[in-house]
Amino acid sequence: MRKNIKYLAILALGIIACEPEFDNPIDEAGTYKSGEADFSTYVALGNSLTAGFADGALYITGQENSYPNILSKQFAFAGGGDFTQPLMSDNTGGALLGGTQILDNRFVLVFDADGKPVGPSVYIGAAPTTEISSSLNGSFNNMGVPGAKSFHLAAPGYGNVAGVAGGLANPYYARFASSATATVIGDAVAQNPTFFSLWIGNNDILSYATSGGVGADNNEVPNLDPTSYGSNDITNTTVFAGVYSQLIDALTAKGAKGVLLNLPSVTSIPFFTTVPYAPLSPLNPDFGPQIPTLNATYAGLNLAFAGIGVPERAIEFSTTGASAVVIKDESLEDKTAQLTAALTPTFGALKAALFGAQYGQARQATADDLLVLTSSSIIGKLNEARFAELVGLGLSQEDAGQLSVNGVSFPLEDKYVLIPAEQTAIENARTGFNATIAGLATAKGLAFYDAAADLAQAANGGISIDGGVITSEFVSGGGFSLDGVHPTPRAHALITNGTLDAIKATYGSTLPRVNPADYGTVTLNNDVN
Repeated sequence: MRKNIKYLAILALGIIACEPEFDNPIDEAGTYKSGEADFSTYVALGNSLTAGFADGALYITGQENSYPNILSKQFAFAGGGDFTQPLMSDNTGGALLGGTQILDNRFVLVFDADGKPVGPSVYIGAAPTTEISSSLNGSFNNMGVPGAKSFHLAAPGYGNVAGVAGGLANPYYARFASSATATVIGDAVAQNPTFFSLWIGNNDILSYATSGGVGADNNEVPNLDPTSYGSNDITNTTVFAGVYSQLIDALTAKGAKGVLLNLPSVTSIPFFTTVPYAPLSPLNPDFGPQIPTLNATYAGLNLAFAGIGVPERAIEFSTTGASAVVIKDESLEDKTAQLTAALTPTFGALKAALFGAQYGQARQATADDLLVLTSSSIIGKLNEARFAELVGLGLSQEDAGQLSVNGVSFPLEDKYVLIPAEQTAIENARTGFNATIAGLATAKGLAFYDAAADLAQAANGGISIDGGVITSEFVSGGGFSLDGVHPTPRAHALITNGTLDAIKATYGSTLPRVNPADYGTVTLNNDVN
């Protein structure tokens, strides 16, 4: 069982990989108008979704295909002006601080000797050339800052390069902040925008979600002080409402019009929908032969579970079908003490204590659990830290190895699984945030784009485009980049069209939509530059 269990293959690229790009230029005939809007100075605020972040990094091609940049080209048909972005220095992704790399390169697809895709991997073909401490001159229309939460947009010093190394400032904003004490909203307003877009709030819940719920829910125990929040905490809905309202007031103070985008459900993105809860196959040569031994070992534990009144926690692997992984569920009552006592007569004090601690909150996953994308790289593999810990406590290497296989004998840690209680916390916060966004759009007479609905449609049947369908399937669906979270250029084109429709409905603008089929999906070669 110390061998790796390879259970999850990348989906075949199929039609998406071979699908030709369509040259379908915009018909410039006809008259386009701005309606009640003025697009002459457009400023976009937000986080990574606005910046064009993709494949786990920020790089030039992603920025050039960001929805605000595509949108600005459509605005140009009705008086829109220049749109500038704080472009990175290359397509490698990653960045340096004082010559030392502090941000990872982007993901690319890795192919085996037969040319078949085996999965995403960090690009190693070139070193990054973007130096964070080399500040860019001037102002920029795209004010999307990867990693930013709602309250960060109003935080002085968020772009202070001196604070980057200590985690006190954002490296992306440090490149283009107007000063060490500037705020994102201040720099945006200083440009006197006539029109704006705001898509913020995703990271106020997403960082909690992508960490598998390792963080605090500041709604469960209300915490109204964002300066005390950890990086993976859920922002309190009252805090979000207050900050978001201040951002809107600042942006509209001089009469600017704009469009607000709401927040999608995490269940709509492949980071949470790709890895199945039951990935362990008896046909796997590393796992299948071990099933009888595993079940015999778990039989004694299952008797103990029944003896302490929690028979529903019994663990068993199927010899005929797929089996669920074993996880740690911190929402369960901790039965460590009772389990230890029940197992002591059979296994002795040491092993009983170890079993009790290891399985006191363990159960097998169900369809209601979401395994994060990063779990695909560790399930079935030896947990080196747990193995060393058990050997240090006196177990033989054989026994320690048998108890240290991720998701099989060692329950998957919290950071790899979103249990239902954590999903509920995320959804409650998202519902509250979206109510604020929609309410302020109505109160201020701003356009509102229900981005969540389109992303949900991509996850439930897909969205038809010229020549194909965009879905949320990882890699093959065409909607999400290789990090499983951020849109591809093709999805950014869809977002552009949804935004244009919202602007038309509110301000009477008539602008040409774009053809998503003219935009790419994932990069199918490793020559990113």
